[in-house]
Amino acid sequence: MARARLVKERPASTPADRRRPIHFAAFLLLADAALVALIVAFVPYTKIDWDAYMSQVDAFREGERDYTKIEGDTGPLVYPAGFLYVYSAIKFLTAGQVFPAQILFGVLYLVNMSLVLLLYVKTEVLPWWALGLLCLSKRVHSIFVLRLFNDCVAMTLLHAAMVLIVYHKWYLGLIIFSGAVSVKMNVLLFAPSLFLLMLKAMSIKGVFLALLGAAGVQVLLGIPFLLSHPVEYISRAFNLGRVFIHFWSVNFKFVPEKYFVSKELAIGLLIFHLTTLMVFAHYNWFKHEGGLFHFVHSRFRDATSIQQLISCKPRQSILSKERMLTLKLELLVFTAFGTVLLPD
Repeated sequence: MARARLVKERPASTPADRRRPIHFAAFLLLADAALVALIVAFVPYTKIDWDAYMSQVDAFREGERDYTKIEGDTGPLVYPAGFLYVYSAIKFLTAGQVFPAQILFGVLYLVNMSLVLLLYVKTEVLPWWALGLLCLSKRVHSIFVLRLFNDCVAMTLLHAAMVLIVYHKWYLGLIIFSGAVSVKMNVLLFAPSLFLLMLKAMSIKGVFLALLGAAGVQVLLGIPFLLSHPVEYISRAFNLGRVFIHFWSVNFKFVPEKYFVSKELAIGLLIFHLTTLMVFAHYNWFKHEGGLFHFVHSRFRDATSIQQLISCKPRQSILSKERMLTLKLELLVFTAFGTVLLPD
């Protein structure tokens, strides 16, 4: 294995330097809480999916377990079972009313922002003043408190999983990650980067057990549907070939509809996304190991037996603790680029 290069350490920070981003993050949360309250009070709610969500929840609560028969005014249910459980709880808490739901999602927004700020403060990839940029997204505020999309729950769970992973709680992190997938499958876009992180930090046995736990979450949540209508559930909840509606597109509104709904565009975007991940993995994320392919080869070359191959963790590069934390955030945050490639 090529000798890993040493990473130059930053000068040691003082206690005041370490406290500054924490204090600024706390101030941002308070300011953002006030902004969210103003948005809920004065900006009109955008009716898109909420009524459909409530109709789908009603069908589920009334005992329907056939996914092909659970529908709303925007079409059939296309999310895994976790979505139904989460929005059933939300309906119980809000009685299906929009205003209480907006308050609930406002709190969820602040939880999500707290997790994101924690990630950036922990990894120190931004100067403290740049944390303010995280609170300026008009679209994120809109998605949370004006549209009440299931993306809000899914991304909050994903960020919680990222925090756990940064703190080396791999198994629990994978369980929470799987919970996020059960709310909306878009979270699977983060799976390739997460898998690379697991290969860098865990033994093959550990990776297998973590993935087994994540799969177990999906089975457990889907049991009511898998026992009664398994084909209908799997084909609807995990439909990778679903075509998005051009009218609701944000990222690809400029693409003519006939191309927007084509399989060629979907396959092309997927190939582009995976290729970009591979390039970054080889030339950036695994550069200290001699590249992605050298790292994978070394896992087999360094093992003297099948038992060692399965049970031993990879040989760690000589990297600073700061670099390892930053790498985790780079891998997972960069994968969010894939959400831009989604034609919705």
